Amino acid sequence: MAQLCGKDRAEFVGRMFDRIAGRYDFLNTVMTGGRHYSWRTKSVELLEGEQRGLALDVATGTGDFAFDLLNKSFVTNVVGVDFAAEMLNTGVRKAVARGLGSRFIPNIGDAHKLPYKDDSFICATVGFGARNFIDLPKAISEMVRVIKPGSRVVVLEIVRPTGFLMSKIFLFYFRRITPYIGSLLAGDKEAYTYLPESVQSFMTASDLADVMKETGLGEISVNKVALGTVAIISGTKPN
Repeated sequence: MAQLCGKDRAEFVGRMFDRIAGRYDFLNTVMTGGRHYSWRTKSVELLEGEQRGLALDVATGTGDFAFDLLNKSFVTNVVGVDFAAEMLNTGVRKAVARGLGSRFIPNIGDAHKLPYKDDSFICATVGFGARNFIDLPKAISEMVRVIKPGSRVVVLEIVRPTGFLMSKIFLFYFRRITPYIGSLLAGDKEAYTYLPESVQSFMTASDLADVMKETGLGEISVNKVALGTVAIISGTKPN
């Protein structure tokens, strides 16, 4: 898996998420101890004060980030884009169950080539999806392109911690514990072996902030949680 790149990696990741779609939410809660709810809440709070309108959630998966956005009065609707159809279908079912079916707009699409016009959205978010992008700068640039000037991009992601001790604990957990939990509870060891591989090859919070800055975003803020293993990074598109 680690050696896959480009289109092959994208197809592998898409198939993997389709397989685990039905268990994804449960496993996410188990592996984060339920903290992912508060992390998304913190992420959405960074968007307070945005103009009212349509929001974009990239790599929306089963829709949880989109639903948190829809709790905000300034968000009228959310377009949720993802390339894994079964994950998106799960999100649609959840939206209907929450009475949000008319406000959650699902689209199958590629984060690297978003099918939307420039300056279309009041904000763009991505939760735990950035490390799966084949070309991270291009995907972030696309998010910047489609939001309105003065609006924000918010990225919530697992990152490599910088401290020596935390790095060792972090790697042990993801290499040894995560595949075991995935095999036991989801029946898919391969999928949850990919997770630690994707994290080990990903960036630190500082590296990710630099990428966002290089795409033209300003006013970069970095908020680390979970002992530095998860980061909430936001930036503003210049007017």
